[in-house]
Formats: sequence, C-alpha cells, structure tokens
Amino acid sequence: MPTISMFYGIIISMFYEIKEKHHLPHVHVRYQGANASIAIEDGSLLAGDFPARQLRMVQVWIDLHRDELLADWELASAGEELFRIDPLK
Repeated sequence: MPTISMFYGIIISMFYEIKEKHHLPHVHVRYQGANASIAIEDGSLLAGDFPARQLRMVQVWIDLHRDELLADWELASAGEELFRIDPLK
C-alpha cells in the first residue's frame, strides 16, 4: 500500500484493488497500532478504530488536500503511481 503522507506519527496510504469493493474514495491511516479507513469526501471514519486527536488531525489534513487526494484516487484507480502529499504542518 503506497504511503502518500506522514505526519506526527500518522502514516497515510492509499490502495486500490479492482477485485475488492472500493466504491468510495478513502485513505488508510495507521498510528501506534491503530488502523482505520477515512472517507476523502467528508473525513468520516469508514472502518477501524483511531484515536480521536489523531483522527481530527487526519480530517483537517483531508480538508486541506481534498483535490490532491481525489487526483491520487484517480491515479490509483488507473493503476498508476501516486503522488506524495505534503504533511500537516
């Protein structure tokens, strides 16, 4: 799963598998053993469990980079290499 950004110990990845159901654009996040999937459209928690403070940081980051994330989603859907996205500062 390609890592597209990292900040404050949070690793953000994006993966698209044609065989699986990935209807909703989302990112996968990891932090100290916690894993979750977060919707790009509205930052909602789709699956998994994530600490509230780190979830809020990811949601802010998604708000700031939504267009870039959707562009990466299109690339992933086409099986192309993803662009790295600036971390939350």
